[in-house]
Amino acid sequence: MTDYENAVEISGVTKKYDGFTLDNISFTIPKGCIMGFIGQNGAGKTTTIRSMLHITDIDSGVIKLLGLDHVKDETEIKKRIAVVFDELPFHDIFTVKDMSRIFKGMYPEWDEETYMKYTERFGLPMKKKIGKFSKGMKMKLQIACALSHNAELLVMDEATTGLDPVVRDEILHIFMEYLQDGERSILMSSHITSDLEKIADMVTFIDRGRILLSGYKDELIEKHGILKCDKEKLSEIDAEDIVSIRTNSFGAEVMIKDRESASCKYREAVIDPATLDDIMLYYVHRDAKEWS
Repeated sequence: MTDYENAVEISGVTKKYDGFTLDNISFTIPKGCIMGFIGQNGAGKTTTIRSMLHITDIDSGVIKLLGLDHVKDETEIKKRIAVVFDELPFHDIFTVKDMSRIFKGMYPEWDEETYMKYTERFGLPMKKKIGKFSKGMKMKLQIACALSHNAELLVMDEATTGLDPVVRDEILHIFMEYLQDGERSILMSSHITSDLEKIADMVTFIDRGRILLSGYKDELIEKHGILKCDKEKLSEIDAEDIVSIRTNSFGAEVMIKDRESASCKYREAVIDPATLDDIMLYYVHRDAKEWS
């Protein structure tokens, strides 16, 4: 077992496609952390994850998982991480029991007892073919497999999309249990920010192939605010304080980069707290002077 401080280190990673570039991205996930990876569809989340897993070759940069090089140590890494995709990568003809036999051969740390416990908890039928499973059942099966071989890093690409709120809540709860020993880490890409607001310690926000923000979730939320004012008052707000401005028939809502300093500067103004959803929305519109 290698000793490492960060479960994931991505440094200066670039990948050029025709019409899209993952542009010199960097972020780290300390061991024991849940990192929420947010951004619109097409922002670069899946490309980043595919690069980490060496499904995609990067043009430049360095990726380390569990302190190991993602190319040189690929075999070792893949024994010690688990990946959950939004689409089930298992063949339709297999059953829950078949999956256990397959995974036992792949992972030295496969734990049959843990797997059976999860399948029971999720109410997954043993003998039914996977092809007959609902989307929620397929996702639960992937998660049962992912959590049953003592993986140190769990990577999830839009894993809760399309699941009903009750199932999502149950799965988020299981992730929290999985992290309790402080030795395991999760990278969870999602555009459902409410899920991440519940469980993420950190957030990295990618847009059009660039990292816009990365840090502790509570600090990012604390730092930003939404200032409400009449349209006539907009000229009194310094451009460097503004992320973007949303206008409506009643006035304007301005995303402020630093809520604390803005509340001293604009004493008359009401500055509401921002959610992760707000932050994502206002940053996506950062190039438009005003939007509605």
